[in-house]
Amino acid sequence: MTRREWSKLMLTGLAGFAIPFTGFSQPGVVIGLQTYSLRDRSLDEAIKAMVQLNIKSCELWEGHVEPLELQWKRNSTPEETSRKKELLTEWRNSLQMSYIESVRGKFSKAGIKVQAYSATIKDNISEHDLELAFRIAQALGTDTLTTSGTVSVMKRVDVYAQRYKINVGMHNHAHVDKPNEFATPDSFERGAKGLSEYIKINLDIGHFTAANFDAVAFIREHHQRIVCLHLKDRKKDQGANLPFGSGDTPIKEVLRLIRDNNWAIPANIEYEYNGADTVKELEKCIAYCQQIITA
Repeated sequence: MTRREWSKLMLTGLAGFAIPFTGFSQPGVVIGLQTYSLRDRSLDEAIKAMVQLNIKSCELWEGHVEPLELQWKRNSTPEETSRKKELLTEWRNSLQMSYIESVRGKFSKAGIKVQAYSATIKDNISEHDLELAFRIAQALGTDTLTTSGTVSVMKRVDVYAQRYKINVGMHNHAHVDKPNEFATPDSFERGAKGLSEYIKINLDIGHFTAANFDAVAFIREHHQRIVCLHLKDRKKDQGANLPFGSGDTPIKEVLRLIRDNNWAIPANIEYEYNGADTVKELEKCIAYCQQIITA
């Protein structure tokens, strides 16, 4: 995102409550949305909900670009999963960038900046699909790709990151028992070791807390490498996802750390706990963040 784009976002307000803009040196806190939060609806319905919520910046989940019905789901049978993969491969092989440009147009019309594109990149990904993720990000007009990848795939990812000049944020979960997944500070270091400056971090502070690591200390030390955050609230010791303010995740401390240091790190809400209504729960999440950064 350019300085001019950032300034424009701050002047218009993000999610309706950005800190008042007083110059680029004090950009405030960008509260955006990981659109996976709206996984219960189509792209058009998700954009409609974001407009309703006054969201102005988002991290676009691949499930809102690719056919929603072909995304992986828990409790699917092996046969269902295999068939979905076949159909998704066919879709990707026939994809025209004109479709992605039309998606970009929808966000532009709604006044929403696509801050990053979020794609799944694992060891078994084909070269075609790996490069496609970068082509999609480029066509969406963003210079950032986030991925729940693996440590061992990042060398392949870096080839395209350098070619397309797109930053890649390694996204963590709490799977500390799986050394090839991003979960620990060490896994981030191993994932980026020997690679270009384009390989960065998309820190999920909820998962980081559930894995019993200190998000505040990590952000303070590595803020220059972080392309965006995921905001969610979880308990320590692999605890559950909970409504904001109910878990152990230091959301308040993290948002104020970013605010007080004027760090240009977008903080994207990712709604994962079980609530009655997605939009109503997101309204609560937004209000919680608003109270923190305006106090």
